Amino acid sequence: MKQQGYRRSIYVLLVGLLLPVLLFSCRFFTPENVQTIPDQPPTVVVSTPVPPERTTTIEITGEDEVLVDLYTRVNPSVVNVTVYQRQSGDLLPVGQGSGFVFDTNGNIVTNAHVVHAAEQVEVTFSSGVVRRAELVGEDLNSDLAVVRAENLPEDAVPLPLGDMDSLAVGQSVVAIGNPFGLDGTLTRGIISALGRTIPALTPFSIPQSIQTDAAINPGNSGGPLLNLAGEVIGVNAQIETGGTTRSNLGIGFAIPVSIVRLVVPDLIQDGVHHWAWLGIRGGSLTPPLVEAMDITVDKGAYIAEVISRGPSSKAGLRGSNNTVRVNGRDIDVGGDVITAIDGQPVNTFDDLLIYIALKSPDQEVNLTILRDGETLEIPVTLEERPESLEQP
Repeated sequence: MKQQGYRRSIYVLLVGLLLPVLLFSCRFFTPENVQTIPDQPPTVVVSTPVPPERTTTIEITGEDEVLVDLYTRVNPSVVNVTVYQRQSGDLLPVGQGSGFVFDTNGNIVTNAHVVHAAEQVEVTFSSGVVRRAELVGEDLNSDLAVVRAENLPEDAVPLPLGDMDSLAVGQSVVAIGNPFGLDGTLTRGIISALGRTIPALTPFSIPQSIQTDAAINPGNSGGPLLNLAGEVIGVNAQIETGGTTRSNLGIGFAIPVSIVRLVVPDLIQDGVHHWAWLGIRGGSLTPPLVEAMDITVDKGAYIAEVISRGPSSKAGLRGSNNTVRVNGRDIDVGGDVITAIDGQPVNTFDDLLIYIALKSPDQEVNLTILRDGETLEIPVTLEERPESLEQP
């Protein structure tokens, strides 16, 4: 019993000694003294995308690529034409147009109305190179002209000519030029119509012209109209403005490449092109005219007037000699109807103009005509076009 009491006393003594130590230690671990380590988010390895290096190459596909390539190839061969005239003793710029390199001899095609009466001509290339140019020749009947510049830039190569027979309405085309002096401008459109007849700078007309909705404005004159292969199919020359503005209304006209092929080589060689002339005025047959004349054909070129002392007058062709009223309209009748030339069918007046345009003065053609219900063959010796219809 004494031994158990002794153990109990030792136990109590040990507890008493440990309790103050524990209490003392707890003073330093109260919540006020504890500094917690904030939770760290899990480490996540994020792969930040590195932007690709920038290059000067732009990825272009499809038709855009065709246009970009065409412009790169063609634009160095298209020039800005500046015309100077003397005013009050000073040589001043009075007009601008466009043109394109025709051959390796420095011959450049433009419009006659761009350089007509110029005292000095300069051509500016896309690289900024400026060259003096001399007038080689001009043809007011086709509104075409050639100027020549020396030492062309290396990239100013001759542009290839296209083929009229390959053209179709709806085909995409491109015009490159300097509208309003904005050099190197490309516009795109389609062929809106073929076979248009447009006025020349003379009393005559330019047949087989191309109508397009590619934007053509002042300054585009003389520049090329191109197919998507980069071939010249026409020379931009005129726009329809409705008489209220100088800007394009969606109707422009280009001198056809067939006329370019015909005229430009002669301008380069001789400075002039000699046009053949039949000496008539007229138009295509129309249903009212067919009804008024009571004829059996509905296609052909109708002769409304035969120019006095001209080749057709000498051959005995006849123009209108009477007027009849049909459905409230006065219609001139009695003229010959040309249905064929040298055995080739003539369906429109334009067919006749184009055929004659490809001939030379002094050549003879054989006309098949309808007169008073009878078919006749009449030979006509062509002559050179006069400067005025008043002086054949």
